[in-house]
Amino acid sequence: MTGPHSFPAMLAGWVDSGKCKIVDTDIRFLHNGACIHLRHCQYEKNKYDYHGAEMHVLMVDELTTFPKSIYIYLRGRVRMIGIVVPRRWAGVFPRIVVGSNPGNVGHNWVKADFVNLGPGVHKMGDDEGGMQRQFIPARMADNPDLLRDDPGYRMRLKGLGSPELVRALEEGDWDIVAGGAVDDVWDRSKHVVRPFRIPATWRVDRSFDWGSSRPFSVGWWVESDGTEATLADGRRRSWPRGTLFRVSEWYGWNGKPNEGCKLEDTEIGRGIAAREKVLVQRLGIRTVEAGPADSSIFDADPGKASIAKGIDQGYGRSGCFVRADKSPGSRTKRLAVLRRLLKAGLAERMEEPGIFFFDTCTEGAIRTVPTLPRDQLKPDDVDTNAEDHAFDDIGYRIIAARSVTCSVRLEAA
Repeated sequence: MTGPHSFPAMLAGWVDSGKCKIVDTDIRFLHNGACIHLRHCQYEKNKYDYHGAEMHVLMVDELTTFPKSIYIYLRGRVRMIGIVVPRRWAGVFPRIVVGSNPGNVGHNWVKADFVNLGPGVHKMGDDEGGMQRQFIPARMADNPDLLRDDPGYRMRLKGLGSPELVRALEEGDWDIVAGGAVDDVWDRSKHVVRPFRIPATWRVDRSFDWGSSRPFSVGWWVESDGTEATLADGRRRSWPRGTLFRVSEWYGWNGKPNEGCKLEDTEIGRGIAAREKVLVQRLGIRTVEAGPADSSIFDADPGKASIAKGIDQGYGRSGCFVRADKSPGSRTKRLAVLRRLLKAGLAERMEEPGIFFFDTCTEGAIRTVPTLPRDQLKPDDVDTNAEDHAFDDIGYRIIAARSVTCSVRLEAA
């Protein structure tokens, strides 16, 4: 509410003439009774402060700092009751106007819901509010006032030291997240590879992060023992012992960022079994070891079976998973190890184990991991409000002990 372009400065003439007055964080227009309320919604619980509100125009700044659940709730308050909109404004009100830079906790859902729509106006379905939606890209060059009033800003921006951050802010590049958890060590051209047949001596296992209303994530891994593999283009190559490949995944979502598909545990078990039969034909995998999973799936109330037992029941064999390490500090350790593995994978001649992803792992790992934001209060950790489910199952695997606890021989259907 301060500065040369603030509301008090812009409305000074109207305030002096009696057309409006500014009361705390409200701007009240005296000639027609309209009011602009400047408010916050910092926490999830704050959205209920607007229960019963009637918003004719909802404007949100820096939308990516909000989880989608807050935006959806506020969108439900956008309505006009008992008001006849003049013909020249028909179709304009009620409306929603939002703005944001790339990055932060809401990057994935904002990109999916707005940026990926492409140019033009799009009529959304009832499950997305039923309104018309349009994404209008903006670059620094589209803000002449900024460049005129502060011509040195562009050079200060370039002095931030991160090319990704500069590109995000200057060009509005939504394909990267500057300052993210792994954006400086992720290179799709190197970390994403075409599928190839798995050597018989490589270890294979799976990892799992539980979710119902939020997505669950299953990852299948192969670990190199240093022997050569034949790539999709016929070349032969070896990697340092311990290099990991995420060769397949099952991301349990409903197609919308950070929303689960609500499958029961036994259904997940059956789905894992069915997908592993496909791996027999596609990659030549025969044996899958039990891998780490969210430790919460092993807990159960008295007299009830755990989620882990339900998965085993659906799978048709016990011991699909073992407890992942979720001890204090393990989450920051997972991020540190992932960064180290990604960085190792960037080297032309690898000397340390790295991590790679088959290009079929698009729904979970490849879509969400490169854009994960850091926790603003704990920069050594990923923001837990972000879509971090694939990151969690990856993290369980990369810090897991290598001991074999259970194996399952797979046969082609």
